[in-house]
Amino acid sequence: MENIDWRNLPFGYYPTDYNVRCYGRNGKWGELEVSSSEYISIHMAATTLHYGQEAFEGMKAFRGVDGKVRLFRWQDNARRLRSSADGIMMQEVPDEVFFAAIEKAVRLNARFIPPYGTGASLYIRPLLFGSGPQVGVKPATEYMFLVFVGPVGPYFKEGFRPVTVELVRDYDRAAPRGTGHIKVGGNYAASLRPATRAAKNGYSTVLFLDAKEQKYIDEAGPANFFGIRNNTYITPESHTILPSITNKSIETLAKDAGMKVERRPVPVEELELFEEVGACGTAAIISPIGKIVDTAFGKVYEYGTEAGKNSTMLYKRLKAIQEAEMEDIYGWTTVIEGI
Repeated sequence: MENIDWRNLPFGYYPTDYNVRCYGRNGKWGELEVSSSEYISIHMAATTLHYGQEAFEGMKAFRGVDGKVRLFRWQDNARRLRSSADGIMMQEVPDEVFFAAIEKAVRLNARFIPPYGTGASLYIRPLLFGSGPQVGVKPATEYMFLVFVGPVGPYFKEGFRPVTVELVRDYDRAAPRGTGHIKVGGNYAASLRPATRAAKNGYSTVLFLDAKEQKYIDEAGPANFFGIRNNTYITPESHTILPSITNKSIETLAKDAGMKVERRPVPVEELELFEEVGACGTAAIISPIGKIVDTAFGKVYEYGTEAGKNSTMLYKRLKAIQEAEMEDIYGWTTVIEGI
């Protein structure tokens, strides 16, 4: 077992032993390659550098109460990566290549999988980008698929404690008919300036409005948004929002817990009606929001200093499935045997 302070890990890059790589050319994928280098050699005219042909996924492996290691809904991550690839015209990675790469990366770095009960997990980052050269705006003819992993703690330093969020009105995360619905790096680049400004002003993250009308909640910088009122789980519906696998899972759990679920446009005025609000995604699972500050309008929405009962229930149930404390009746988890 590694000499790592598992319980106090931040969410960030942590070097491990190996990563897994694969090249795609002419619609076919080559053999998996294992590397111990943290660096890649890339052509100076690669389309990822010039035209933004790049997409990635975020997923986790968990050591369960029974000692077994499980992946969570990896097929959904593979499907979403293909959607991203299709959106910016990259060669798509089939399920068999995707799974083989992530399984190998997890196995080779098994000593970095945090023990059960520490609150930490093994973060998995599949990355796909245009490695072939082009001068002129057109898709590459060669692509690289790479998977690296690392142990992580909570995304927000507060853990499962309410955070304070800034509502942003002077920046847009994604264009109305742009790439907001796929997981490409450009979406995150567009959020860096407002997110950095918010952090300097003491906020944990930002909450964007829709770019077209500035009337509806879009999503938080790194996660989907949800609100709860009258025993109803409500999350925004929009082409500019990334379909969160965690959010879909929470919707299912909410329904099975007897809650109503609504996926629809959420006007900003509805913020004052919610009993609980939060952000959800792979990195945080659920991060309760205690306060949203609309700095431009000088308005503050407050939801309490403790996580709400429904948010807590949903968080615990999802975490229990990921760590095998609760039976996975949905078929969401995949055991990687022998590690």
